[in-house]
Amino acid sequence: MRNHWIVLFPLLFCLSFSVYGKEAQPMAEDPIIEQRMIELTTDMRCLKCQNESLAGSHAPFAVDLRQQIREMMQDGMSDQEIEDFFVQRFGDFILYDPPLKPQNYLLWGGPFILLFLGFILVFNAFKKRRAVAAVEISAEDHRRAQALLNDGEHKQ
Repeated sequence: MRNHWIVLFPLLFCLSFSVYGKEAQPMAEDPIIEQRMIELTTDMRCLKCQNESLAGSHAPFAVDLRQQIREMMQDGMSDQEIEDFFVQRFGDFILYDPPLKPQNYLLWGGPFILLFLGFILVFNAFKKRRAVAAVEISAEDHRRAQALLNDGEHKQ
């Protein structure tokens, strides 16, 4: 029993540090800048996580980008200037709502093209199905098929 405490006590001591945590504090001292940063980064994509906004991502790269945005805001840059800076640096991919321009036509029109192709496939499938159901066999073909079926039953 004494040997168990020798092993268990250091293990519990180490685990207690992993449980310790505290509430996240806002990084900016100015709550207005923090609010502006959150509103701006909500519409921006995390380049590391890709399905998370820059505001909600916990990736170290996203934390660095948010800090850079705070510094740009403290330097007096407008939201549009900051967004333009990030678009120039990372492309339209960083925006959840990219602008409509020739480079993004496929991005905006792609879902409609796929939907249209899906309708064409479904229409053709129904058309083929209807064509197969409309085939009629002649009396001679029906008699030959019956003879083949009867011949097959006799062989078994």
